[in-house]
Amino acid sequence: MIDRRDISALLTGVMATLAGIGLARFAYTPLLPALIEAQWFSASDAAYLGAANLLGYLIGALSGHVLSERYSPRALLGICFATIALSFLLCAWPASFAWFFVWRLVSGIAGAILMVVGPSLALTATPLARRAHVGALVFAGIGLGALLSAWVVPLLLETSLMATWMTLGVLSLVAGLLGDRGLARLAIPAPALPEGGVAPQVHAGVGIAVLLVIGAYALDGAGFVPHTVFWVDYLARENALGHSPAALQWGLFGVGAVCGPLLASAVARRLGWHLGLALAFLAKAVAVALPLLSLDLLSRSVSSFVVGAMIPGIVALTSGRLAELVGPAAHKRLWGRATAAFAAAQAASGYGMSALYDEWGSYTPLFAIGSVLLAGGLVLVLLSRGLQPRHDTLSPPPRRH
Repeated sequence: MIDRRDISALLTGVMATLAGIGLARFAYTPLLPALIEAQWFSASDAAYLGAANLLGYLIGALSGHVLSERYSPRALLGICFATIALSFLLCAWPASFAWFFVWRLVSGIAGAILMVVGPSLALTATPLARRAHVGALVFAGIGLGALLSAWVVPLLLETSLMATWMTLGVLSLVAGLLGDRGLARLAIPAPALPEGGVAPQVHAGVGIAVLLVIGAYALDGAGFVPHTVFWVDYLARENALGHSPAALQWGLFGVGAVCGPLLASAVARRLGWHLGLALAFLAKAVAVALPLLSLDLLSRSVSSFVVGAMIPGIVALTSGRLAELVGPAAHKRLWGRATAAFAAAQAASGYGMSALYDEWGSYTPLFAIGSVLLAGGLVLVLLSRGLQPRHDTLSPPPRRH
């Protein structure tokens, strides 16, 4: 159950993840085939515009923590929300590739800052006893944004592309206003230091585990690119299923993404952050590979739902695992580094896969590559097992017998 005391933290975190990835990133996926068919861009150019957002995400991930330490978090997040809204509004009519590239890049920068700073602020303001629950739920915004775009974009495309872009801009502004309301009421305690005022050091074993978890998270960022950038176009055009069946699959993806944080919270409480993260990587690797075996309704629906669920699920479980290893005081710094590694791998994968599509003319091999990358992430997570977490962390409560 949601505690009333958590509402401000949840508003802050959920609206940040909704705008940062749910709209700034995922709303572009169902737009991609429409942009191609309306002849705003070629298939290759439209794919590269999707990758531009991933490059911006890398830049924002590298700068998010530093900016949040230097400037007011409320002002910083407000600028990011406004920037994402502006990026949609300024792409509402046909323009050059360079114009769209710049604004997709800028939206990626703002989205990454929201993803680094928003959840960390929510986590810091939440008492220890409720961190496992709130720490997972803040990432439900990713799914809400995907679900919203799956519902809104197909309806608006029947009117015009211009109306679609403008509506997404308005939705981003609404998310920003709600997020600012939560942040204004958020009580963020000063970080507690041990005697002597020196921050605790992470011992070598935990340091290795942190690197392994961050490495796995980077492989996750590279491995899910086919579903988050190309999935709708793959179904609608390459496999000639049409817009409606492809939009239905993006809707299932969104439903899964809403369920993902709830599943992550439940799994973390019952199995722990480490085992939960390993199972999430296994499920996602299998789901990304499913289109290689079959594209019948059941197979593609399972693939859409499971990949959708595991995107915020792995984000939440990775965040929780890092907080378990190093404690909430060091979480924002390490979460920023993890997001940067994720973003770097994601951007490289986005551009690499766009180039491969340009060369091969087919998305199908990209799903095999993505599944292999996720399997590599599973191996790294398994290797991180066996290290003792700090006692003042985000550890899930023990199971009741």
